[in-house]
Formats: sequence, C-alpha cells, structure tokens
Amino acid sequence: MLFMIFGIIAIVATFINLYMYLVGKDYKLAMAIGLSSTALTLCSEYRLVSRWVKVEDWSAVGDVVPGMERALWFLTIVSIILNLAPILLEKKERNN
Repeated sequence: MLFMIFGIIAIVATFINLYMYLVGKDYKLAMAIGLSSTALTLCSEYRLVSRWVKVEDWSAVGDVVPGMERALWFLTIVSIILNLAPILLEKKERNN
C-alpha cells in the first residue's frame, strides 16, 4: 500500500515539474520530489517482496515479481526521463 502512495506522489510531482517548466517557474523542487518519490516507491516495493520472502510466500513472489520487475524498470526510466527533461531542454535552449 505504501508503494502506491509514493508512486502517486511521484507521478503528481513529475507532472507539476513539467507544468512549472512550461510556465517558466522554478521546477527543481518538484523534480527532486518526483525523483525522490520514485526512489521511495522502489524501496517500498523491495520491502513488500522482502516480507513475502520472510514468510516464504513463494506463490506471491512467483506470481508478482516477474511482471513487477518489468513495470518498475519501465516506470523508473520514464520517471527519470520526464523529470530530467526540463533540465535538458533548458540546456539545449541556452546553447541555441
């Protein structure tokens, strides 16, 4: 459940980051919150799997972890790209 809260915070902060950049305001705090929440989401997912291993719930591990692993990789990469996009776009604008 905690991973869902952190995940939602990460998504909202990422959209705020992009919005702040588009309207020309300081976006760096939203970017930091988005990336930090992404990291906390990953840690809470790891904690969930760790609990399953402790209680030897191998069916949960076997059913959920393979799909979850692909989703976490994808969503983490998307989060990094979207949160860093304003910095990269700003740098590109300065070079032009």
